[in-house]
Amino acid sequence: MVLPAYPAAPFPTERTAIVTGAASPRGIGRATAHRLAQQGWAVAVVDLDREASEKVALEIQEQHGGAALGVGADISDRASVDAAVAQIAQSLPQIVGLVNNAGISSPTPFLEVTDEEWRRVIDVNLNGTFYITQAAVKIMAEHKIGRIVNISSASAERGGGVYGRAAYSSSKAALLGMARTLARELGQYGITANSVAPGSIDTDIMGGRLSDERKAFLLQELPVGRIGTVDDVANVIEFLLREESGYLTGVTYDVNGGSHIA
Repeated sequence: MVLPAYPAAPFPTERTAIVTGAASPRGIGRATAHRLAQQGWAVAVVDLDREASEKVALEIQEQHGGAALGVGADISDRASVDAAVAQIAQSLPQIVGLVNNAGISSPTPFLEVTDEEWRRVIDVNLNGTFYITQAAVKIMAEHKIGRIVNISSASAERGGGVYGRAAYSSSKAALLGMARTLARELGQYGITANSVAPGSIDTDIMGGRLSDERKAFLLQELPVGRIGTVDDVANVIEFLLREESGYLTGVTYDVNGGSHIA
């Protein structure tokens, strides 16, 4: 059954955002979970590491006073995802937001990528995003309101980069296409879908490899004169999940310090 077209349902005062890959100590997901909690969202912290997810949820409760739930789930496994979303739906307010942040990198050049490496990256970055989005969208469509943000990468737009090559860039490019498709197909259910493509961001993944020499090289490409922070990205994600952002859908926000124009 196709639901009636717009207008979307009212934006609920009590609402939940799911953030995947949100347990890394210095990651974009964790910063986003905290930012959303500051803005009144209940937050479901989803990560492969259940104990780490619960720790972040406890942080959120202590620092911001809002509802939060830490959930362990392997997003590359549909059964694990379905169980996680069911737990979230039972434990927290209405699911309105979904931030598809979980992902793994791959620095392997195209001619050296094995079948196993390709499947490993696609299973998490693309299939995992598909599984959890489909599970969450069924709930959003029922309530006729939703906000989806896919975390892509500058590597998807530039054909690779410093840390992500063939498999990673391909998977992240697919997320851009997925968001545009979701925007087109799900608008009738009051759901928007957008993407954020971070550039050089100081995270655990990048920070461990960022020598002073490499940092100096990267800064030559950045008109803003600094490496990005996780908060730079989290602020844009939170903006796209707002009630007021309901006329934005199918767009990609490049959070890269101007590297594309340098």
